[in-house]
Amino acid sequence: MEATYLKYVTHATKSYRFIIMENITKQDQLAKGAGFLFEAGNPETTFIPEEKNEDQEMIQNTCREFVQAEIIDQIQKVEKQENDIAGDILEKAGELGLLGSHMPEELGGMNMDTNTNTLICEEMGRGGSFTTTFAAHTGIGMLPILYFGTEEQKQKYLPGLITGELKACYCLTEPGSGSDALAAKSKAELTEDGKHYVLNGQKMWISNAGFADVFIVFAKIDGDKFTGFIVEKDYEGLSLGAEEDKMGIKGSSTRQVFFENMKVPVENLLGEIGKGHLIAFNVLNVGRFKLGVASLGACKSNISIAVNYANERIAFKMPISKFGAIQYKLAEQVIRSYALESTSYRISQQIADKIDDFKSTGLGLAEAKLEAAEEYAIECAIVKVYGSDAMDYIVDETVQIHGGYGFSEEFAAARMYRDSRIARIYEGTNEINRILIMNMLIKRGMAGHLDLQTAIGAAMKKVQSGPTTNGVDGPFAKELNTVNNWKTNLFFALGLLMKGQENGQVNMRQDQEILMNLADILIDIYNAESVMMRLQKMEAKGLDWSVERNIMEVYFFDASSRIRKNLEEALCSFGSEEEVNQWLPVVDRFAKYKPVNVKNGRRAVAKKLIAANTYCF
Repeated sequence: MEATYLKYVTHATKSYRFIIMENITKQDQLAKGAGFLFEAGNPETTFIPEEKNEDQEMIQNTCREFVQAEIIDQIQKVEKQENDIAGDILEKAGELGLLGSHMPEELGGMNMDTNTNTLICEEMGRGGSFTTTFAAHTGIGMLPILYFGTEEQKQKYLPGLITGELKACYCLTEPGSGSDALAAKSKAELTEDGKHYVLNGQKMWISNAGFADVFIVFAKIDGDKFTGFIVEKDYEGLSLGAEEDKMGIKGSSTRQVFFENMKVPVENLLGEIGKGHLIAFNVLNVGRFKLGVASLGACKSNISIAVNYANERIAFKMPISKFGAIQYKLAEQVIRSYALESTSYRISQQIADKIDDFKSTGLGLAEAKLEAAEEYAIECAIVKVYGSDAMDYIVDETVQIHGGYGFSEEFAAARMYRDSRIARIYEGTNEINRILIMNMLIKRGMAGHLDLQTAIGAAMKKVQSGPTTNGVDGPFAKELNTVNNWKTNLFFALGLLMKGQENGQVNMRQDQEILMNLADILIDIYNAESVMMRLQKMEAKGLDWSVERNIMEVYFFDASSRIRKNLEEALCSFGSEEEVNQWLPVVDRFAKYKPVNVKNGRRAVAKKLIAANTYCF
């Protein structure tokens, strides 16, 4: 962000100066992406897993049974890609309606509600490397056609993709363009008769390429107009590289795809010429959300495996699950998974509500889904980052709980460890997503979509008087006030950062470390508030949340330290020593949470898990 893009009003205070933008109209923040930073969340409007209806329970159980029977029970065949087994499993999933649960009925889909689709995605996350196969087909493989295809393209391809008769893949990455997708060198040129585009280029790391029938491909028309195309496997000039020898997700087909003077009919151009970036980036919003949700399924599966082993493994004449060090690991696995689940279904409901809002304005289903995902692009990035990070922690601790056996390929822990690592890389690396979170927040503030000026101004005033209870009481008073204080800290730091940009102390295009610090603060705020809202709703419904209270309190206690550290790192990265000495006492006051006996809290969580011998939260 360049300072010349903004008009600033500067205000003198006792120990600092801050900046806010002029002439942004106050808007309803709750309906907007990142609105959680500006207004308190409303538990009544969120969805929690504890309120699933009978149909959702049935669909989730059906999906879980499918994953167990068709994937886990024959995981060795899946890992070795025997006899195109992934394609066969996709077809069986199509028979159950799992490939078209998010697709319009007129195209052969089932058009299930958003929360039910989220439950399906979670269960498919238990499927190891097949999760990538499933996600690549139903997400980035099918959605570009649904969102951007012509009616003829939808009718031609989507019914077959919904049944599994056709399989899809998504060709974006090239040897010289990963996160920088627009640096792609693949080219397309219109033939003299105007009937075809001649496509030349190379793509790599393409999931499902080995058995795909339909390829979503991006190339530059005339060398500069980044555009999408629908390519069929039988087009002359298409060839594949060998299967990649990967560290993990070995059961997922991953190949290079080559295009040599391949003729693509003009009617297979996808979207508008030169606007392929809209397809690529908007579809990734949904992909990120689904990746985070799929990570949740993997997290729960890992925790069940970990506690099973801990209860069975005897050391010093007792199950290792009785040892405090192991209980710490099990409880921390649950805490991170619970936070991820609370956040995932909060976002799911937000997207569902936004789809309904857009449909009420006259948008069709596909357009409404696309716009809703774009509105909550920040939240989608949050769940992708946190979900993949949480999964990595959980699978690592599952290996550790297994000890030497965790390093053996005879146990599932080793495979899960290898499979998890890719999640922090694809759908945009976690580093890219952290930077995107902050860039989108600032950009939306600049555009007036979010009232950043008022939030920064209010934070700058509030830090002068210190934290207050704001009249909040009840069983969640500490948490409500803490979340509000963390938001104050974030906006305080943002105000200082923007002033630093104006003064030349910081360059937000280059000083990415600072943006990642602030993104992690934002992620912790959203997760903590989501957990709190879930428990608030449980209390309102008369459900027992006595053990879950420990999850909330331990998460808040740990988050307070992380937030304090990230604030200190960010401010020290651009402020002078004198300025930092003025700022740190401010953030200290607003980062604190109450003292928590985290040992007893984790032990209470572990006790429930150990007794159930499976994930039970």
